[in-house]
Amino acid sequence: MPEYRPERVGGWDPSLLVDVVIPVLNEAHVLARSVATARQFLAESLPCRWRVVVVDNGSTDGTDRVARELTNQFDDVRFLQLPQRGRGRALRHAWSQSDADVMCYTDVDLSTELAALPRMVHSIVADGYDLATGSRLLPNSRTTRSAKREFISRCYNLFVKAVLWTSFSDAQCGFKAISRGAMADLVPDVRDQSWFFDTELLVLAE
Repeated sequence: MPEYRPERVGGWDPSLLVDVVIPVLNEAHVLARSVATARQFLAESLPCRWRVVVVDNGSTDGTDRVARELTNQFDDVRFLQLPQRGRGRALRHAWSQSDADVMCYTDVDLSTELAALPRMVHSIVADGYDLATGSRLLPNSRTTRSAKREFISRCYNLFVKAVLWTSFSDAQCGFKAISRGAMADLVPDVRDQSWFFDTELLVLAE
């Protein structure tokens, strides 16, 4: 990574490049709105270079058409397409070919508040962390989920803690950031190409 110089732009190096990856599967109905929201937030809140990277893996509803229209309209939007499905596969592909200093991802519904993204990036470029993740299960977290989803999520995370002796609170939150160096070290060793990608990544990182 480039040398971080705290004196620049209130603690941010404007030459830093951040990729915000949005993996999508049949999200034509919401993609344009989500990208517009993300772009506006990043322009107002992230004082460095950034890109929104849409990764479509297996959509059949015209998501690719919407994504291509966005790349034609905006220089800061990129589009990657894979025929196979799997969130892990999409993130692996996008992160592995990225030249960004920090790579993030968020679910297309932007269910985790974007206000947390600059804090995640800053923890990596300024505080020396390799990976940062959101959590829906911390005491101060506020979520709106069905009782069934909440129960399943808590049971899964308790199982992960009990079996693998991990300390992170939420293995599957769709909101993460990773340094370029940590990505190169960790992602090649993650085997799952789908839903368990996040859990494997966090376990390896810890």
